Amino acid sequence: MEVVIVVVVLLIVLGVFWSRQRARKAEASTTWNDAGSGTLDASVPRPSEPEAKKPEAAPPAETGSAKAPEIHLPATNIAPEIHIAPDPTVGLPSIAPVEASPPPPDRSKEAPRSASHVDYQSLRRGLAKSRQDDGFFGRLRSLLGSKKQIDKGLSEEIEELLLTSDVGVKTTERILSSINERLGRGELSDPNRVWEALSEEACRILDVDGRKGQLSSLGSPTVVLFVGVNGAGKTTTIGKLAKQLKAQGKSVMLAAGDTFRAAAVEQLRAWGERTSCEVVFGKEGADPSSVLFDAVAQASEAKIDFLLADTAGRLHTKTNLMAEMTKIERSLGKALAGAPHETFLVIDSTNGQNALAQAREFKEALPISGLVLTKLDGTARGGVVLGICDTLGVPVRYVGLGERTEDLQEFGAAEFVEALLGRDETRISA
Repeated sequence: MEVVIVVVVLLIVLGVFWSRQRARKAEASTTWNDAGSGTLDASVPRPSEPEAKKPEAAPPAETGSAKAPEIHLPATNIAPEIHIAPDPTVGLPSIAPVEASPPPPDRSKEAPRSASHVDYQSLRRGLAKSRQDDGFFGRLRSLLGSKKQIDKGLSEEIEELLLTSDVGVKTTERILSSINERLGRGELSDPNRVWEALSEEACRILDVDGRKGQLSSLGSPTVVLFVGVNGAGKTTTIGKLAKQLKAQGKSVMLAAGDTFRAAAVEQLRAWGERTSCEVVFGKEGADPSSVLFDAVAQASEAKIDFLLADTAGRLHTKTNLMAEMTKIERSLGKALAGAPHETFLVIDSTNGQNALAQAREFKEALPISGLVLTKLDGTARGGVVLGICDTLGVPVRYVGLGERTEDLQEFGAAEFVEALLGRDETRISA
């Protein structure tokens, strides 16, 4: 009986012991969570201590305090690392306030830029024929150089010189009127004073009111229409001007409005390749107004700065052809309000008084805004510029002095007269 009792007691003790062991194992394999704690994977082996201690719960966060620390338990038997996120309000470096941008410079006090950028030496070389003994300047120099004293006959000799130099009757009368008035007041006592008086009067004639200097942006695009008779140099002028504008960083498109001559289109296309400018052209014999209308549309879409439009060489004696020019002008105005913004009349200076007659006809048909005088290097009658400006009242914008691109120069009245009359290098001795 006692043996049975002992066996029963041992079984009870063993059962209690095994129950406690199983409870401990079950507790160790249980997944636990706590605010601020991570997740413990049951598959990770536990430390070999007899009994792992359960970590204490983190204290509750106080109102307005930093966020509770994050506890990361790695999948190893190493003690977990604790990473505490920094308080965004603590320890930030101070940032200096951004200084205000300096005010823009006051350009109202800067010296105004000159409206003319003329290469005087090139201009002087280009007018060399007019400066020769049989040219306008040379004959005037000979006339005044032969005078020891000023007499009444000087006025008649100056008149003859001006008329034979293609200055024109009206302009000659204006110059003589001023000279005679000053002679009457005794202001022109020696040849040098007469020389200076002629230079001053020439500057007044050439300094015509209107737009001056280089082309400026007047629209988007700025449309410049070139007109003139055959052979005046319109297409060449367009090509040279396009190259100069491209060198200034402007975008340029060319329009072949001379649809009656295939050679004219090919010449403009050659300039387009040389200057890397797109050329708009139509079929031979197409309506020039239609071609230029399409060119304006394409230039506007491509946001081109300048559209330079060529036209056929119109004979100024043909009324129907001059009417065609007014049609082109109206078409451009329909394509773009304000177009053409500039209308340049290109004149061959070697044509003398015939050039003046051509200019007068074009002026009556179109609102000419500027003159381009070409081939001045090929004539000894540079005085024709005086007659054209005085008769038309239109400013000269450019002068052509040779075949090179740089030989198309911006016009300046003072520089032109100085180069023509040689005020810097040659003085008339009394």
